[in-house]
Amino acid sequence: MGRRRVLPLDAFICLLLSLIISLGTGNIANRVAVKLYEKELLEHQAVDGEIGGRADETVFRAQSVEDLLSHDTFTIVSHGIQYRNEAAGFHGNFYYYGVELPSGERIAARVNDDSVQSTGDSIFSGDTILPLGRVVWEDLTEDETFLSQIEHDVPLTRKDFYVDMVGNTAVLAEDLAIETPKLITQVLTVFVCYPVFHMLGSRLGIFPPYFKKKK
Repeated sequence: MGRRRVLPLDAFICLLLSLIISLGTGNIANRVAVKLYEKELLEHQAVDGEIGGRADETVFRAQSVEDLLSHDTFTIVSHGIQYRNEAAGFHGNFYYYGVELPSGERIAARVNDDSVQSTGDSIFSGDTILPLGRVVWEDLTEDETFLSQIEHDVPLTRKDFYVDMVGNTAVLAEDLAIETPKLITQVLTVFVCYPVFHMLGSRLGIFPPYFKKKK
């Protein structure tokens, strides 16, 4: 049987103290991140009539790729939540749906779900009016991982553009915007506090020093 490695008592104490401190710094980081995220949400609220905002009855309803390319702005009408039931994927830190047009053609689209409107009694019935969108030219074939995700079931009809229905409303996901800064703060706290606690303990003669001076 191999030897069991046990953390030295001095290292355990320093690590424990560092973890306790990190709970406090993590809590502070969380509060700051929440306030910054709430501010960002206010600054990026959807505006009707702009990309990512709700599409009213005056907005052109695109039926095909040809319609998308022949109009500066438009919306797409999908049945129920069909647009969310197809394969999707991450590209450039954002989530894209594989949206099927009424023509049967399929394109990639970033959608601001907060501006989606349902004409039925629930999101599962009636039609779903997607937000105001526009075409953004980009070669999607350069991201093979993304294509393998969004084309898992059905291939895209066009891969040289995507539809932006988010615009200025784009913000990081809440967990990334809040939990990530908290976690990073806690890890940095441990890395900083551990050697400080051990150095203080060594100077007080409580812990053995890691490095001994040569006589």
